[in-house]
Amino acid sequence: MAERLQKILSQWGVASRRHAEQMIREGRVRLNGAIVQLGETADPATDLIEVDGHLLQLQNRPASAYLLLHKPAGVVSTCQDPQARQTVLDLLPDDLQGMGLHPVGRLDTASTGALLLTNDGAVTACLTHPRHSVSKTYRVWVEGRPAKAVLQDWRQGVVLDNRLTRPAEVRVLNADRPTTTLLEIVLREGRNRQIRRVAEQLGHPVIKLHRVAIGPIQLGSLERGRYRKLNSAEIEFLQQQVQQSHLPVLPQV
Repeated sequence: MAERLQKILSQWGVASRRHAEQMIREGRVRLNGAIVQLGETADPATDLIEVDGHLLQLQNRPASAYLLLHKPAGVVSTCQDPQARQTVLDLLPDDLQGMGLHPVGRLDTASTGALLLTNDGAVTACLTHPRHSVSKTYRVWVEGRPAKAVLQDWRQGVVLDNRLTRPAEVRVLNADRPTTTLLEIVLREGRNRQIRRVAEQLGHPVIKLHRVAIGPIQLGSLERGRYRKLNSAEIEFLQQQVQQSHLPVLPQV
């Protein structure tokens, strides 16, 4: 079945869909010998698809992989970095390199905690789509002691880029220090640097941001810089999200 090339590259674990689009723009992808343009379609069963001169072959499609990584501060949530900074893929062992793993969404460079990595393009597309509602739970140290009215504003939604944020769960975990407060924040959307921007707007800038869970997938005691494979129940949860979003579920290989 013919599909857009960026979708095929994502499903085959070559790159995330966004990175695949960039690869096409850069002329790195050929279809039946010709450089492709963004938006072209192909059928992997009948067409010859090349990436950087390497032919995609049905028998070489990598097995689907699902990892949870504890991202340290200072590591970027991308596959490559033009500034040569350490990326999340650099934290993986050699046997997981070359499988097309990519981060599902991002944590900004200064933030830490739970980050999913997969080569399942359908899962990535589902969890990064603007309409997705998978919860993400954070521990956030902010400056000062937010008043009840400020916390209520945060819960109800704050205008960012001329659009109201979705309601958030916000509760105080620790207010014992005179100049800082520890909050637990649960979001069901993923705008760029959302927590940091809202906190700044409400007058309580973020000091430290740490993600502890993505839906039911808990970071737990996983050490900083380490990863673990998702268990069967966690993978099933991700596949259920894809099914509910009406995006195709990729066969396990």
